[in-house]
Formats: sequence, C-alpha cells, structure tokens
Amino acid sequence: MTLQLTADQVWQEIEANLFAVLGMVTPAGEARTVGIVYVVDDHKLYIGTDKAAWKAKHIARNPHISITVPIAKRIPLLPWIKIPAATITFSGVAHVLEHHEVKADVLKRLYRGVVKDEEALAASCVIEVTPQGDFITYGVGVSLMQMRFPDKARGRVAVG
Repeated sequence: MTLQLTADQVWQEIEANLFAVLGMVTPAGEARTVGIVYVVDDHKLYIGTDKAAWKAKHIARNPHISITVPIAKRIPLLPWIKIPAATITFSGVAHVLEHHEVKADVLKRLYRGVVKDEEALAASCVIEVTPQGDFITYGVGVSLMQMRFPDKARGRVAVG
C-alpha cells in the first residue's frame, strides 16, 4: 500500500530544504546529474547558475529534467547511526531565464547576497523548473521505524 500524502505536504518539505540533485540529458543523449541549490516560488523551483555552465547549456537544448530532493534523517542523540535520506523525486520542464524575467524577491533569495557585482550577475542566469506529473516520495511523512518497510514508506501524489 502506498502512503497517502497531499501535494501541500510534499511542497512543504521541498520548501523546507534547499539542496537537490538535478538530472538532465546532454545533446548526445547521455544522462547527467548535478547538485543544485534552489528556492521555491509559486510551486516552481529556481536555480542560479553561470550562463556558461553545462547545466544551462543542456537544459537550453532539452528542457526535460528530473529532480530529487534528499531529506536527511537522524536519530536524536545518536547521530552516528546511519539512516538513509528520505527523498522526493519528480519530473519537470526547465527553462533558462535572464534575470529580468525573474521576480526581484526570487533573485534576492536565490543569490542570498553572494552575487552582487554587475559583472557576476551578467554572467549568470536562472533556471526555472516547473514540476509535472507526480511527486514520488520515500520516507516523507513517516517515522524512522516505518522507513524500514517500503510499502509503508513509499508515496505518490499528483504535483497539481
């Protein structure tokens, strides 16, 4: 039996985190992944990157991506015990945007005051990701004990 989650519960988890793994396809059809830092606005993820970065180039050619958000799990007072991360995975469509195409508050949260000078801003862009289909989860909304049982730890909910 699959865990019953709501899209709002999953979005809350996505918004509470800031690191994910972005999957994309090269022009030669090879799969690639890269770690990214993101912010969420209006059920879309925004990723800052250099215009010359491979992820920006790959996405410009093929906007179909996947994202996996790992969610660290720990046992309080026993941090040396290794617990697999919970995960949220989804497919989506990504677009490479110029800064003027992104809300000012999203840019401010995305760059966190690190990218300030005009030259650095001119060399960067923003990738906007719109999730599609379903969120596939493991370990979201369940206890650590329930994570041991795949039928109790798995979840699936429509993005919309």
